[in-house]
Amino acid sequence: MVAFTAVRNFAKAAVFTATLTVRHLRAEPARVPLLGLRLLPSPARRAVRGAAQRIGGLPRCYALWDAGRRAEMREEVRRLSRGASIASLARLAAFTLAVEQPVLAGELLERIPQGRRRAGLSHRLGVTTGQVVPARAPRRWNAITVAPDRRTRSQAVVNGQRSVPVRVLHVVTNALPHTNAGYTQRTHRIALGQQAAGVEPHVLTRIGYPLTKGVRDARALVVVDGVRYHRLLPWRAPKDDAAGFAASLRMAAEVVRRVRPDVLHAASDHRNGALALALGRMFAIPVVYEVRGFLEESWLSRDPSRSPSDAFYQAERAAETECMLAADAVVTLGEAMRAEIVGRGVAPSAVNVIGNAVDDAFLAPLPDREAPRAALGIGAGDFVVGSTTSCYSYEGLDTLVDAVALLRGRGVPAHLLLVGDGPELGALRERAAALGGAAHLPGRVPAAEVRGYHAALDVFAVPRRDERVCRLVTPLKPVEAMAGGLPVVASDLPALAELVEPGVTGELIPPDDSEALANCLESLFYSRTTSADYGRAAKAGVGADRTWAAAARRYLEIYKQITGELSDSGHIG
Repeated sequence: MVAFTAVRNFAKAAVFTATLTVRHLRAEPARVPLLGLRLLPSPARRAVRGAAQRIGGLPRCYALWDAGRRAEMREEVRRLSRGASIASLARLAAFTLAVEQPVLAGELLERIPQGRRRAGLSHRLGVTTGQVVPARAPRRWNAITVAPDRRTRSQAVVNGQRSVPVRVLHVVTNALPHTNAGYTQRTHRIALGQQAAGVEPHVLTRIGYPLTKGVRDARALVVVDGVRYHRLLPWRAPKDDAAGFAASLRMAAEVVRRVRPDVLHAASDHRNGALALALGRMFAIPVVYEVRGFLEESWLSRDPSRSPSDAFYQAERAAETECMLAADAVVTLGEAMRAEIVGRGVAPSAVNVIGNAVDDAFLAPLPDREAPRAALGIGAGDFVVGSTTSCYSYEGLDTLVDAVALLRGRGVPAHLLLVGDGPELGALRERAAALGGAAHLPGRVPAAEVRGYHAALDVFAVPRRDERVCRLVTPLKPVEAMAGGLPVVASDLPALAELVEPGVTGELIPPDDSEALANCLESLFYSRTTSADYGRAAKAGVGADRTWAAAARRYLEIYKQITGELSDSGHIG
């Protein structure tokens, strides 16, 4: 039976991947080489990149992009376009659209004559820039009829007490063990905290995951630390968003019938919210919508040419707001985010703040710093500044690179340590190359190794840019660092000011200002006592009110309010 299941899962992964590839080929064939590179193991990926660069032409453009060498890629595209045929220009334009370089794509399109080829590329350019929104499935959960005999909530009560634990089904985008990020860590830590509090948590990931990310794991159920992760894995990839939502609802309904949850708890974005709301309507189960970020703001931050008036921004904002308004309760990460949600018309009493937190293990003393420093070639007396983060432009990590360069120019034995992956990692490595052996950018590391890198740091930096998404959304990583007793230097933005108390747990500095950041860091280098005091205060603050155990109690209280059935002990009253 085990062998049959393994063969079946392998076959399902192969069929799904094949149909997904066909879908991408039909919709945007220029993306297929990018997806193919991502599927390769690192050594093979590097080998293919090297071969592609030697071949030249368009393969070289793909290789440069995959290596993070964006400026060189743009120069190569412009070089290839000189004197190119119309067909070659179209292929180059399709490539630039696949890698989301709309300005360069627009330059190429101007040289392609009017006709079907240009019209198709122009439409894709409109989608890429957000001027055009692709057709989407209607997701009107309030139109779903509730059948009285389909009420599946677990309501077994004996002598005033539940005979089964409270059950919650979390509806999320991706998850452990295949995606390790702040989003997935929050999901898992919430589930573990609830588990410890006597709740039975289940997690449901988006349709096709993790096959859609190139991970050939077609198991319908995976258990991580005792938490059940359910997957929606059809044999064939849905042909479009409408088919995807219909398949999601059909398959998720079967999970609900098996799990019999008391509460559906969706985490952003609105696709998860829409699915949970449809299930909630179908089975008369209350819904919590957890706003962990604002998709439209993240999209806006990635390209200065984008605008809040763009069609994509408006559509995403409307879809998010619709989920907030329809949910029985809303949870978000900070007061700045709460104010934004209330400003959209959601009743203040329905919006709850449960900030990013840590489990008790993060409050334990950090490992000895000598081993991680020695492995990186960092001396005992050197001053190490850095972050564990995702490498996106809005994180402002280039500001930190420049600040460390300034410190070294002043004679401070400063080192840069950036742990994490993302689209800007290649460009950051190039920028940090001038620091020589004082720059350490290992990329993504296993979660179990993060605290070792924390131990190597003297100061944790969060140099986020002054962009709307950064003013609103509070990150998880600084909280983990503070739990380990690290002082935090962060940009003076509302969402970060909720985490860092200047002169107590760290410092706030003007965003986008490498000199101001360098001045602040230099002060902490020469005043190790102040730095240590900040770290102790940061650790104490996190331990007092930012643990997942405390968060689990808050979630139970919210579930109690929206069901009208849960007592403080987590039982039906």
